[in-house]
Amino acid sequence: MKTKILVVDDEQPIVTLLKYNLEQAGYDVITAMDGKEGKRLAELESPDIIILDLMLPKLDGMEVCKQLRQEKIMIPILMLTAKDDEFEKILGLELGADDYMVKPFSPREVIARVKAILRRTQAQTETVKDNTIEETQIKIGNLTIYPEKYEAYFKDQLLELTLKEFELLHYLAQNKGCVLTRDQLLSSVWNYDFAGDTRIVDVHISHLREKIEEDTKKPVYIKTVRGLGYKIEGPKQE
Repeated sequence: MKTKILVVDDEQPIVTLLKYNLEQAGYDVITAMDGKEGKRLAELESPDIIILDLMLPKLDGMEVCKQLRQEKIMIPILMLTAKDDEFEKILGLELGADDYMVKPFSPREVIARVKAILRRTQAQTETVKDNTIEETQIKIGNLTIYPEKYEAYFKDQLLELTLKEFELLHYLAQNKGCVLTRDQLLSSVWNYDFAGDTRIVDVHISHLREKIEEDTKKPVYIKTVRGLGYKIEGPKQE
């Protein structure tokens, strides 16, 4: 069965360009020209990935993303943004988008980004299905990470993480106690050039803290090392 991609954009030339090139790359593509229809198709068709423009009629991309995440629909979302919409890029990530691309873009770049996201999600699915994989875990205080399952638990409760949030948490845990700069995290977790936009790291760190810290202003697990970056460590034993 072919991988299914949902493209939601109100600019017909962009939709036509993406649909043609993605189909040439071997994907099934369904399209929507407004946010309301895009959300409906996301719920009905269960695509493998959504390419979602921010500025949409009827329901904007931010609201589509927000509502899907509220409904626990965790399909990876690649957001399309205008070049000067820095605030919208950050807000989109805060609402649960996995990645973003700036317009104008080349079809080749979109396909490369889609492939990178799909590789990660397909690896997650395959490892969960493969019962022959020896289960390993990383435990830090009340936090337990199962890398093969792409799952993390805090106080025995499954955390609802986007793919990128999980990858960031896992990378921090693999380097427990080590200070990691924002540039290191960009390079290792986001394996392509974000033009030094380190605020993406800060946004995802903030998300993780909301899910594993009792007091986000006084984090016990994910700590900021001023002027350097972040590190993860367990709570101090009293």
